[in-house]
Amino acid sequence: MEKTDPDRSGAVGIFDSGYGGLTVLSGIKSVLPEYDYIYLGDNARAPYGNRSFERVYEFTLEAVKWFFKQGCHLVILACNTASAKALRTIQQVNLPQIDPDKRVLGVIRPTAEQIGLASKSGHIGVMGTEGTIQSKSYQIEISKLHPHITVIGEACPMWVPLVENREYDKPGADYFIKQHVDNLLTRDPQIDTIILGCTHYPLLMEKIRRYLPENISIISQGEVVAYSLKDYLRRHPEIDEKCTKGGTTRYFTTDSPDKFTHQASIFLEEQIVAEYAML
Repeated sequence: MEKTDPDRSGAVGIFDSGYGGLTVLSGIKSVLPEYDYIYLGDNARAPYGNRSFERVYEFTLEAVKWFFKQGCHLVILACNTASAKALRTIQQVNLPQIDPDKRVLGVIRPTAEQIGLASKSGHIGVMGTEGTIQSKSYQIEISKLHPHITVIGEACPMWVPLVENREYDKPGADYFIKQHVDNLLTRDPQIDTIILGCTHYPLLMEKIRRYLPENISIISQGEVVAYSLKDYLRRHPEIDEKCTKGGTTRYFTTDSPDKFTHQASIFLEEQIVAEYAML
């Protein structure tokens, strides 16, 4: 395990099971470019979507502890599955024992907060991995904030492999995208807003839009989470002052750094160099 680098301490940690969280990182950096960031993809154990609650919690907690050793005071779980299956336990059980002054945040609640402003019909769809949909985390969070809204979830197990195997813009992807879009709208024709509940899915946006009526809006999490984080840091200056602001980003993976560097080009419009992390 890497030793804490004192010169890098104070970066905001961004965690995902693989590459998808890079879309959230991009959104955050566009709104908060002055901060330092550390991104970690647990590619060696991805995907998380079909794993049990226990395994996702175990893996996510290991990652959070790794970030803390790097000097991070704030960690964002940019993985919907980790947010759904591990965030609450980590916040309520582990953080008070590890360090009550550190914070771990997810991507589901900020998205749930935004949905009340987006939907006019009060019927929304969530497209995500099997783990995220089965957890009903979006239904739970949205019902707390907007009890009048009806939420329909659609698991799309093939969508992440389409992205990570660079098939997301190929003709073969259309079948799997249209299939799940049609399933969702058949189950509730009143849906007027869809949440892309997986950080990989923005790369499928063009094809998803192709099979949706024009009146249906799509919420992608990168921008939503970015502005939520900006507001959070404004409301919590005690956390903000611990975050260093040098405009740097480091990338880590639990798998091959060379492969990560290559694959990251799918999600980022810049050349990066990844490093290896052992959890």
